[in-house]
Amino acid sequence: MASSVNETSEYAIEVNDVTMIFNMASESLTNLKEYFIKLIRRELFFKEFRALKNISFKVRRGEVVGLVGTNGSGKSTMLKIIAGVLEPSEGECVVRGNIAPLIELGAGFDPELTARENIYLNGSLLGYTKEFIDDNLEGIIEFAELQDFMDMPLKNFSSGMTARIAFAIATITEPDILIVDETLSVGDVFFQEKCERRIQRFIESGDVTVLFVSHSISQVERICQRAIWIEKGDLRMDGPVNEVCEAYRNQFN
Repeated sequence: MASSVNETSEYAIEVNDVTMIFNMASESLTNLKEYFIKLIRRELFFKEFRALKNISFKVRRGEVVGLVGTNGSGKSTMLKIIAGVLEPSEGECVVRGNIAPLIELGAGFDPELTARENIYLNGSLLGYTKEFIDDNLEGIIEFAELQDFMDMPLKNFSSGMTARIAFAIATITEPDILIVDETLSVGDVFFQEKCERRIQRFIESGDVTVLFVSHSISQVERICQRAIWIEKGDLRMDGPVNEVCEAYRNQFN
């Protein structure tokens, strides 16, 4: 189970014996009709896939932690459980403070609405009031550097342009916990550097807890103090960022 509490503790995040199980069809089906026919006839069987297996760790307030591991190892699943997007099958995740989850930039946007309208829509989903967005609208637009496109429907935007807006909205105020999943791989190199500078500013404040996932191990080493290595659902290693990243690299040698 996942919960969010505000009680005083040195830990912003506590992951206690978390397991995540997905049920997957045991055979390949070509369409929904075939799926439902087999389901009704009870000819469809499922197999368990354990994306995470009894994972436990704690993150102190103000700590900057990177999650590393090969594709499909469970890193993003872990972040989604912490963000409250997924409920763990077993175990508990306790989160203390408000979260800015930069997991799927642009999720919840309406492509038929303009960029300006989507700022209000996405901001409300993040818990911002209309008054707060009114006060910070210019700052969001300025950071995104899309002043000339605010009244254009989002369906005409590239993924990089959408990411600019989503990142600007989610980070306009300093959160207690910042969750970043491959965000800095979206958009051009100048936007990536700008995002990293804003994240670095949060880190330097010492008040923001950061969980960071990137396929760039050098980026993890540059930004994080500590790293957690999750491989095929298992917690392989947890320790100082340089030690964990070196061990992770060595598996490919």
